[in-house]
Amino acid sequence: MFTRDTATEHRAQERAHGSDFWTVAFAYLIVMASATLPSPLYGIYRARDHLSAFTITIIYAIFAAGAIAALVADRFVAVRVGRRGVMLGAVATMMVAAGLLAAWKDLPGLLIGRLLTGVASGLAAGTAIVYLIELRVRSNPGASVVRARTVGTSVNVGGLGIGPLIAGCLAQWARWPLTLPYLIFVALGAVTLIGLVAAPETDPPGPRKAAGTQRMASRRSVRPPVPVSAAALAAFAANGLFAGLAGLFLATTLHHPSHALAGATLFLVFSSGVVSQLVTARLPAPRVLALGTIAMLAGLVLLVTAVRLPTPNLALFLIGGALIGAGAGAVFKGTTGLVLEASAPEDRIAMTSDLLIALLVGLSVPVIGAGIALNQGATPANTVLGFAIIVAVGISAAGWVILRRPASRSEQSPSHPTGQEGRRT
Repeated sequence: MFTRDTATEHRAQERAHGSDFWTVAFAYLIVMASATLPSPLYGIYRARDHLSAFTITIIYAIFAAGAIAALVADRFVAVRVGRRGVMLGAVATMMVAAGLLAAWKDLPGLLIGRLLTGVASGLAAGTAIVYLIELRVRSNPGASVVRARTVGTSVNVGGLGIGPLIAGCLAQWARWPLTLPYLIFVALGAVTLIGLVAAPETDPPGPRKAAGTQRMASRRSVRPPVPVSAAALAAFAANGLFAGLAGLFLATTLHHPSHALAGATLFLVFSSGVVSQLVTARLPAPRVLALGTIAMLAGLVLLVTAVRLPTPNLALFLIGGALIGAGAGAVFKGTTGLVLEASAPEDRIAMTSDLLIALLVGLSVPVIGAGIALNQGATPANTVLGFAIIVAVGISAAGWVILRRPASRSEQSPSHPTGQEGRRT
């Protein structure tokens, strides 16, 4: 009888911890979705307020600055307020940003709202994957952490696609396109905060940990290798161009001004990244990285072809975007796997934050550069060609350097739930 009661209690605890896991995953999802929520709405802002393409790039750059600042501070904030505290702060900041964007639609409100959205995204991105891994281990110490890591990276990429899909569809078929999407995210955030308050803290804050983090910040060994960061940067540079300028390219070059299509295009790009992560779940990180690089190069070729044909081709544009998204998702999964497999538990926040900084720079630089080029009179076709050449060279060089290095034991074995790596915490 005692054994049966103990087993029943253990199953109840696993279910409770499983609920906490998915609550944190959902919180991460809506914060990342808010990061790209306005992407299909920029056409409305541009037409209403006569904003230039360069102004849109400034708005995007301000978001990136907020996110990078939060990622830099994330490792220090986490040791003072804990993993749960960071996630609560991220969701609350996202709600404030969304409320501000709904209420203050002029350019100053847009700039401040996007800055706060960037801060929220940086806080969540730097902590959520590590928090999910620790919740998984807490619910079942012998379980694989690979599943938790895959969920985290998939939510990161998938959320970036869900936001534009929601906003684009609402802008196309609902009233108040510059208000309703943000209010929906305020409501989602409020519900999520209730669940997060009940989630357990996996790494309680304390003065000793804060002092240890100050020492850790000065250690060069807790930074991802340069080629790994370069691969993440180059991979998401392509996604950045889509996220910032897909609506403009669809409307001007491809003559499809639909807000729903702009949102669906970004959803296709980022959801392809989720699919690629799921189908490569059992492959070792170096192989995932190699497949992602090949997919990205193929996608870039199709993208350039699509916009440079005498009659630009929408189908090729979408297929190229899907391949780029799939490749970027795989590269992100592969680089994250390499970083976390090589990190001690106490270094994971710092390593993840540094890798995500590279990712955000990759998302931002092409948008800013393309905006400047277009503002100086460059054609969209030539802008895409120049960007594609730079990204192709960058991802090829970074991938070659990483893959020619001798693989560690954890990198040589597939990430199978029953393997050695799966039991690492």
